[in-house]
Amino acid sequence: MNTVNMTIDGIKVTVSADYTILEAAREASINIPTLCYLKDLSQIGACRICLVEIKGARGLQASCVSPVSEGMEVRTNTDKLRSARRQNLELILSNHNRECTSCIRSANCELQALCNELGVAEYPYDGSKTESIIDELSPSIVRDNSKCILCRRCVAACNTIQKIGAIGVSRRGFKTTVGCIYGKSLIDSPCVNCGQCILVCPVGALHEKENINDVWAALNDPTKHVVVQPAPAVRATLGEEFGLPMGTSVTGKLVSALKRLGFDKVFDTDFAADLTIVEEGTELIGRLTNGGVLPMITSCSPGWIKYCETFYPEFIPNLSSCKSPHEMLGALIKSYYAEKAGIAPRNIYTVSIMPCTAKKYEAQRDELGNNGLQDVDAVLTVRELAKMIKSAGIDFKRLPDEDFDNLLGESTGAAAIFGATGGVMEAALRTVYEIVTGKTLDNVDFTAVRGLKGVREAEVDLDGKKVRVAVAHGTGNASKLLEMVKSGEKSYEFIEVMGCPGGCVTGGGTPILSANLHAYIDPKTERAKALYGEDKGKAKRKSHENTELKKLYDEYLGEAGGHKSHHLLHTHYQKRSKY
Repeated sequence: MNTVNMTIDGIKVTVSADYTILEAAREASINIPTLCYLKDLSQIGACRICLVEIKGARGLQASCVSPVSEGMEVRTNTDKLRSARRQNLELILSNHNRECTSCIRSANCELQALCNELGVAEYPYDGSKTESIIDELSPSIVRDNSKCILCRRCVAACNTIQKIGAIGVSRRGFKTTVGCIYGKSLIDSPCVNCGQCILVCPVGALHEKENINDVWAALNDPTKHVVVQPAPAVRATLGEEFGLPMGTSVTGKLVSALKRLGFDKVFDTDFAADLTIVEEGTELIGRLTNGGVLPMITSCSPGWIKYCETFYPEFIPNLSSCKSPHEMLGALIKSYYAEKAGIAPRNIYTVSIMPCTAKKYEAQRDELGNNGLQDVDAVLTVRELAKMIKSAGIDFKRLPDEDFDNLLGESTGAAAIFGATGGVMEAALRTVYEIVTGKTLDNVDFTAVRGLKGVREAEVDLDGKKVRVAVAHGTGNASKLLEMVKSGEKSYEFIEVMGCPGGCVTGGGTPILSANLHAYIDPKTERAKALYGEDKGKAKRKSHENTELKKLYDEYLGEAGGHKSHHLLHTHYQKRSKY
């Protein structure tokens, strides 16, 4: 590795020659404030908050785009720099909706934090503001341009990482705005509702469409029997909202909190993840045996499904017909559980706690319901659930651990890893291997499909039959994979795609990290550790070993992939236009 020697605030450092000054400073434990910058995503020097003084240079330089050089001398903390940073913040604030106490990002806003750190208390440039809109037509995401600071991080996430291009920058100067083509709403754009734009927004310009009041209303309605289910990734992320270290598994406390909020039953989406594996595995074996459409592609991620329907409709026949796990469980709650409990399905209100904003969109799809009732009535993100817990006065960290309710609450280790990229594939292979070969799989860890490489591939030996598999996470990587399949460059039997980078553990509804945290920690890795830890800790690690699941088939569904299963647990997809 080529290195250079330089001095930052009098400290001599040796760093990689391809570093920027910002990266070099962070390696030397010197924090230069940033706003538009986000590691591995946005380095455009637009906000001018990360200014530094370089000996011999004319004027102040943006450290996020300034490369290091041999012998360079840099100062990051002078009166001139502090004054320039404050002035730039004041200029940003002059065109910003400053109703901080009512803002969804209050106390978790990078702009607010910088103003506090740099002592910005007055608004000397207050004047006219850019005309703004609030776009709340999407079922998943709200855009409030009165909060937008034109950092362009959301544009980078949508265009560079996800390769969708639902939003961009238009006009110039004071009239510059971030939005959709021709001023359209997100609902009329190619947006797949993934919410990655929300995760990178430093302010309150983007946030999920909240369903908190709907859920409170249901909980307070004596005619409603309210049933809740949390997704696998929720237990790996919720603790962060209460100050617990990233990667802390909080399953027992999560269940305890949900029961204290007043839900009548607390079931587990992990149960439905096991169910999905049995149904999807049966479907895959059927396609392999009977000459079905291959490669079969998983259908658990609603952002990916909408992306496929919009950008690659020719692959719709390849999609598994299985509903996503929480939709499967919603269907069973209003059928199997309703019969068992003697409750009319119309009186049951189902709530899903998800790490995903696209699940809000998914729950409203016409295809996902029975007898005039939607499978799932409301979806809350991890952030929304945390708000409810806090507003109810529940001391989350001191809660005892409790268990999910019986009937639809048991799960295996295979279900737990659904929240990490490659998890669905690995869980499926554990079951498919034993069904096809009739042999016991002793080593259940398919490590070849784990990891954070954008596209990963492996070959599995099913007792002499070779099955080629591939895994992609993030729609940008999904596009690369599908293009290779289309061109004939690659051939597979089974593909897993997750709409969000890293899978559900970094879904659009998970806790939002500051740019500083992003610089030093990778949430994709840390949160996934919690799920693999849950998997390791389970006595049963293969979906088909789930006792309650066996009972469901014996008493209600009959056989996997049978008529009743198809009616309740499977669906279809449709081609969608981009606009």
